[in-house]
Amino acid sequence: MPETRLRFPPSPTGYLHIGGARTALYNWLYAKKTGGTLVLRIEDTDVDRSTRESIDGIIDGLTWLGISWDEGPYFQSEFSDDHRAAAERLLAEGHAYRCFCTKEELDNKREIALAEKKQFGYDGTCRNLTAEEISSKTAAGIPSVIRFKVPEREGKIGYDDKVLGRIESSYREIDDFVIVRSNSQPLYLLCNVTDDIRDRITHIIRGQDHMTNTIKQLLLYEALSAPVPEFAHIPLTLDVKKAKISKRSHGEIVAVQFYRDHGFIPWALNNFLVLLGWSPGDDREIFSRDELIEAFTLERINRSASIFNYKKGDPKFFTDPKAIAINEHYLRTMAIEELAPMVADELRAEALWDEAYGDDKQQWFFNTLGLIRSRFHTINDFSSMGRAYFADDYVIEQKPLNKNLLKFPELAQWLPELADRYEASEEFSAEETERLAREIAESHGLPPGVIINGMRTVVTGQLAGPSMFDILLAIGRERVVQRLRKTPELYS
Repeated sequence: MPETRLRFPPSPTGYLHIGGARTALYNWLYAKKTGGTLVLRIEDTDVDRSTRESIDGIIDGLTWLGISWDEGPYFQSEFSDDHRAAAERLLAEGHAYRCFCTKEELDNKREIALAEKKQFGYDGTCRNLTAEEISSKTAAGIPSVIRFKVPEREGKIGYDDKVLGRIESSYREIDDFVIVRSNSQPLYLLCNVTDDIRDRITHIIRGQDHMTNTIKQLLLYEALSAPVPEFAHIPLTLDVKKAKISKRSHGEIVAVQFYRDHGFIPWALNNFLVLLGWSPGDDREIFSRDELIEAFTLERINRSASIFNYKKGDPKFFTDPKAIAINEHYLRTMAIEELAPMVADELRAEALWDEAYGDDKQQWFFNTLGLIRSRFHTINDFSSMGRAYFADDYVIEQKPLNKNLLKFPELAQWLPELADRYEASEEFSAEETERLAREIAESHGLPPGVIINGMRTVVTGQLAGPSMFDILLAIGRERVVQRLRKTPELYS
């Protein structure tokens, strides 16, 4: 069997969005599945729109996701000589010709076709110009494009799509298409095929929006005497209104960097993206890297479009609920040793990282993450919802303040009293801190929950969370005592 070779060829005209990331992921999975090679090729020939910032963003996005490539990145602009050579070869071998029709002439023909309710297609005006006519027009300075000469054949041309099945088109339905502009710039159709031939690409996995190019590219492969790759056109990703997901229409919500910045775990996003258009044939939704490579097949890619059900607003619901659910699963179940570096990076970014969390407090850090992660949705929650565990400038939410403190003015005295007992206690354990809290409640004729809930509000700022006495150990005696003694300030 020949080596399987695939490519991911993004255009650097903006950030890496989730649609592009999903295409890259499918190509990466198939390369891994077949023991093949994935080529990263940056298609930067649109000089007016391609930017270094976009190139860096694409590479950073792929790297963050863990989608690695085996060759590249190659830059399409570096192979312009190859593209022009291919065009000249097609001219020389009679598979292409120079077309001198002006834009005005073509627009006029298009308007006539529209008025007659006919489909417009190039009518071959310049298809059979003689060498003398071409030389004369060129000498006169009349600009020309290069058109591919579609064979005048009966029947159909087609291919067996790995996702969609047999795709065919009649030769008569294909008009002679432009492959080089009048400024001598080869078009995408030709550049893409030329690059794929040079890179020995055997399988092309791309979006269904490229299907309009595929039949024409088959003709180019044939004319250039090159083997035709296998094609798999994957369904588009749409929003809830059935509009195509795009950078222009949807903004940062569809950018891979948005998910990185909002605390997604890279593999969790991959796990979500693969399910936007593919299923394993059973009810599984969570896959390790090896499990997904083993399960992935082109035949299990859906034919219909997938829906990205994003929502803006509350960070808990800023994106597709399934994406959040998958991220929660990984955050709450992955090994603490894997989670800890991600949380440490988040704490550093928010200036909450204490270098004292290093070697001598590593176990404390691991224990704390294990304690608090069960209610979190993203890595960012450790610096927001979990801020009280790492800093003293945390926010006390209004709801627990009203419910657990302001309704009980006497806690302004009794919680500092509990602080004194904690400070004086020889032992600061979950059992001892609970005993002292219940003792205070009993001595004042209160249900223990009043003391415990009030303490939770003061110490963490929140209404709910893990066991209060495990929280006290995570935050530490000194900080707990300081916070309880400041309780009266919350009533002013």
